[in-house]
Amino acid sequence: MEKELRTYVIRRPGGWQSPEALRTAVARWQRVGEEEMSDDIRWIRSYVVTEADGSLGTVCIYQATSPDKVVEHARRSGMPTTEILDVVDTVLVRTDPLATALAA
Repeated sequence: MEKELRTYVIRRPGGWQSPEALRTAVARWQRVGEEEMSDDIRWIRSYVVTEADGSLGTVCIYQATSPDKVVEHARRSGMPTTEILDVVDTVLVRTDPLATALAA
């Protein structure tokens, strides 16, 4: 039986000083999520934002079996996680604009 996945928004402020550092983190996120935790977590998308101090942060959309699995994925991947919000509904006004693929 497949586990139920809920949708979460994760805030990761100021974790990276450059796009290159973020690209390295992306590779780790994918490896951990896909190779070690694929039954419990799925990374959907991330929005990269510039923080007040000039560093890069992210707002990420994940599906996971629990907030604890989000925290475990962050710990295994070595990334900051300051806030995990449970998504109760989605209001879609327009589709996301075309994104640049940092993972590519």
